[in-house]
Amino acid sequence: MIKNKPEVLAPAGDRERLEAALRFGADAVYLGGKLFNMRAGTKSFTQEELAEAVKLTHSCGKRLYLTCNTLLNNGEIDLLPRYLAEVREIGVDALIISDMGVLMAAHRAVPDMDLHISTQAGVTNWLTATELFRLGAKRVVLARELPLTEIEGVCSRIPQELEVEVFVHGAMCMSVSGRCLLSQYLTGRDANRGACTQPCRWKYALMEEKRPNQFYPVEEDGGFSYILNAKDLCLIEHLGKLAKAGVHSFKIEGRAKSAYYTAVTVGAYRAATDLMWQDVEHYHCPEWLREEVTKVSHRDYTTGFLFGAPENGQCYESGGYIRRWEVAGVVTGYDAEHHRLLCVQRNKFSVGQPLELVLPLRGVKKFTPTALYNAEGEPVESVPHAAAPFMMDYPERLPEGTLLRMAVEE
Repeated sequence: MIKNKPEVLAPAGDRERLEAALRFGADAVYLGGKLFNMRAGTKSFTQEELAEAVKLTHSCGKRLYLTCNTLLNNGEIDLLPRYLAEVREIGVDALIISDMGVLMAAHRAVPDMDLHISTQAGVTNWLTATELFRLGAKRVVLARELPLTEIEGVCSRIPQELEVEVFVHGAMCMSVSGRCLLSQYLTGRDANRGACTQPCRWKYALMEEKRPNQFYPVEEDGGFSYILNAKDLCLIEHLGKLAKAGVHSFKIEGRAKSAYYTAVTVGAYRAATDLMWQDVEHYHCPEWLREEVTKVSHRDYTTGFLFGAPENGQCYESGGYIRRWEVAGVVTGYDAEHHRLLCVQRNKFSVGQPLELVLPLRGVKKFTPTALYNAEGEPVESVPHAAAPFMMDYPERLPEGTLLRMAVEE
């Protein structure tokens, strides 16, 4: 049941990441304000910053969705009407909501705004989705535990006007659709209010109650086991199946990730979605795109629950990330007279060091610099200083925001 071409929906944790998402091809972005935001650890947007973000996003012909997806306590309810009125005035395109009380309040207070139901609401079937539509929802973000057959079942039986959004990439929570109680129980920081301490990534041991302070390791092949540590989701090879199921939006997780992560994942899914849409039935993800999503910080990848309960969905050996590439610099302009790229340094690199140029909407090129210059135009062998401007010989202008990246030495 193919509907419209699915949108690529990107995370934007701050202004830099917002610009990266737009530059590398997102159709829409989602971000959080200072209130009711499930990512308390990110910078978030003030009302003034949100207004600027909306202006920038709309100038690119894109859409901006604001998270309003925490579970409210009684003391916050009085803040809601004014907040809703302010974000409507700012021009936000949609609100992402998980609390049913907030849904009803928003439907009354801002009836002209699109309302999206967060994955935190745990929508797992067509009946719930249909009832939420009747209550004012424009879109539902399905629970991440649903296999493809269930996604197809939802899409085939809901009203045609109701849109379906599915996570296609990023970190996975151990708890059902992210409704986790571990963080609150162990640390007093509530994951359902944006303050998760990620205890599912910790290393655990067993202690018998009559032998206090004697810890016994939980072993997996002779080593410590991160028994709750889920692999990251990656569905870039299966976008055609989701499009045929009737999915409207491909969502990338990662508001707390770097601008580099945002740029690379959005660029990869933009290219993959465009390629898929040329021939949905016979979509095959090319090797370079499968490799591209491995060049950001990530855990081992899994297809999650798309084809049923995963048989190997946990990272037992480590709670950390795989980091094989990093940003060397970012292109900010071009000196046409001397044929030099103007750049800003992100990590030290040297003349003769192989790089990859990650171009917005134009793929990846390999390049080895033969000459580098400081801001005064003096030749240098390397660029060691953080955030320092530098120049690099290159025969043509490249788009602003092009990334220079290099392999990390192991």
